[in-house]
Amino acid sequence: MTVKISHIIKSLVTVFAVTLFFSCENDFDKVQKVGVLQNQPIGEAENIDLKYTEFIEDSVRLKANLMSPKMLDYSNRDFAFSEFPKGIVLKVYDKEGKMTTITSRYAIFYTDTDIIDLRGNVTITTHQNEKLVTDQLYYNEKLEWVFTNEPWVFNRTVGVSHGRGFDSDKDFKNFQMLEMGGDFELDN
Repeated sequence: MTVKISHIIKSLVTVFAVTLFFSCENDFDKVQKVGVLQNQPIGEAENIDLKYTEFIEDSVRLKANLMSPKMLDYSNRDFAFSEFPKGIVLKVYDKEGKMTTITSRYAIFYTDTDIIDLRGNVTITTHQNEKLVTDQLYYNEKLEWVFTNEPWVFNRTVGVSHGRGFDSDKDFKNFQMLEMGGDFELDN
């Protein structure tokens, strides 16, 4: 009788083990994520200095230079992004080589939407020494459009403007303010 019970137990264990073995799925994405915590970055870089260049008529032109003490890569997420927890300095060059500098204490770039979220003493300084300062600024790379709902100050050659919230093209030629104050120059 003990032989039958031990044989039945061994058979049940074998059937159970085989059932578990064949019920497992082989999902390659899940296998790749083994050992990577969901909330952790997949990559980390320090003291980055990225240069974006363009090849035009047998010459190379520098378009942008991004510098940051630290970058965290979260491309392993469903909504991928890169985070710059210690801020950025971005130098953007126009066709004539004139530089506009953008700085912030924190930045995050959302890969799928091409939206850049800049936070903490966001400052844009143009080659004409005009300066826009705000606490948060969004930039849509696809549309080349900047916007914020936060208070801002714009020191221009014609005077100082300030307000809360604006939308603009990247060159500040189509500048629409939500609330405004300061000095303005109007064309008649």
